[in-house]
Amino acid sequence: MSSFFSWDIVWEFFPKILSALPVTLLIVGIATLVGLVLGSFIAFIRVEKIPILNQIAAVFVSFIRGTPILVQLYIVYYGVPSLLQAIQIDVSSWDKIIFIYITYGLNTAAFQSETIRAAILSVPITQKEASIACGLTKSQMYLRVILPQVVLVALPSFGTTTVALLQDTSLAFTIGIVDVVGKARAIGAVTFHTLEGYVGAAVLFITLSIILERIFDVLEKRMNFTEAKKSSFQLPKILLIKNKNVQIKEVQKIEIN
Repeated sequence: MSSFFSWDIVWEFFPKILSALPVTLLIVGIATLVGLVLGSFIAFIRVEKIPILNQIAAVFVSFIRGTPILVQLYIVYYGVPSLLQAIQIDVSSWDKIIFIYITYGLNTAAFQSETIRAAILSVPITQKEASIACGLTKSQMYLRVILPQVVLVALPSFGTTTVALLQDTSLAFTIGIVDVVGKARAIGAVTFHTLEGYVGAAVLFITLSIILERIFDVLEKRMNFTEAKKSSFQLPKILLIKNKNVQIKEVQKIEIN
């Protein structure tokens, strides 16, 4: 069994695999940022049903959600250079990781747009009408009334999408990016201990996923106003009864006078 698998080799390889973690986290960070900005824009277009742009956004979201991310990666990696070359733009000097940022950014934007769109539509129409009636512009309505509620509603789904994005970065090695999985694969190719390398990568991904889930759980609880209200400080019942009796006596005195 020791010749087939050894935990000692796993821990020996683990620091080397850990050294590639910044690449994976950078992919997640940039893709999340692009996804939030572009996803919010797409969600706004679809909610407001802007002509032409609404149809383009719907096709884009359907394509991204209906195809594997590996297919999208190959389309971007091989298709974008050919498309830009047709208009005399040379991208041969681009780093491969740029295509990773583009692919994962677009993928995240499509999924986040649906989450944000659903969160916007969950806000009662009466609140929107009241905002307009109070003299708020559409931008002010979105920023002051809708956005705080959207964040609260979309946060759980956003956490799930982020964890899924972390796991999807494992495909970056297919175009030569040395991320966590790419490092594990390279170590296995050199040492012939492939299983130990992938087990080390699995341990790292599981740990990061648990940390992300905990972070989003804490954020969700802190932003949940119902839970915050329950956990807020309350006066002892005896003081509440005493204050109530005092208020009743004051009302009776006023009635007598």
